[in-house]
Amino acid sequence: MAASAQASAAAALSAEQAKAVLAEVIKAFGAPENAQRMEEARDNACNDMGKMLQFLLPVATQIQQDVIKAYGFSNDGEGVLKFARLIKSYESQDPEIASMSGKLKALFLPPMTLPPHGAGTSGVAAS
Repeated sequence: MAASAQASAAAALSAEQAKAVLAEVIKAFGAPENAQRMEEARDNACNDMGKMLQFLLPVATQIQQDVIKAYGFSNDGEGVLKFARLIKSYESQDPEIASMSGKLKALFLPPMTLPPHGAGTSGVAAS
């Protein structure tokens, strides 16, 4: 019963509350010990997307969990996903939340570059 009450409290964050939690999460990434953990994970990943998921994402998830658990989100990956969905639901309504969300993503997701059109494949299936 307590877990569902906790989950509904998290889901009931207003846009202003969500903005405050988002600001706190971004601030947590800037804390010296977290910045160092992220830098080490980034170094281990060597710009390899698979390694980014292996090294960087768990550190980023942990940093977010440490902040959002105080706001009723579960202290696991599911809590981070629920927080991300909540933020996403407010992005279209609030340009400041959209901007902060982009800033947060940029902290742990590498900039995406599209490969040149047609690179590596001829578009013809081998038979």
